Amino acid sequence: MKKTDILDVVSRKLAPFILLFGFYLLTYGHLSPGGGFQGGVTIASAVILLFLAKGTERVLEVFPLKSVHYTEAYGFFAFLLTGIAGLVFGEGFLSSFLKVKGAGAIPGGGTILLLNIIIGLKVGAGITLICYYLFKEREE
Repeated sequence: MKKTDILDVVSRKLAPFILLFGFYLLTYGHLSPGGGFQGGVTIASAVILLFLAKGTERVLEVFPLKSVHYTEAYGFFAFLLTGIAGLVFGEGFLSSFLKVKGAGAIPGGGTILLLNIIIGLKVGAGITLICYYLFKEREE
């Protein structure tokens, strides 16, 4: 694929807003449509846009491959520990053991918000890794 100046400028200007929207979907997915998977895919799409415009090596300066691997691997363990924590606190596996109480509390918060963030980071890192290896193979 031929890289153009238009693609370069648009990707540099648009990618931060796509990342911000992805994190918005992660953090407000328990209150509105969205959530972990949708936010993770949106975050990965911003990185994929940068892969297309800049190439894999330049993007890895901002998002190191080792960090993305760790995020994807530790996301599974964080999800598992959150599920086990529900059992430890006398609830069921993956139950909402972090209950938000009091006046002005966020409805539906607690463990759901935590799980959305964990799932979103894991999905975003996983899709980024898949696309990185596909783009890397194409560049070689």
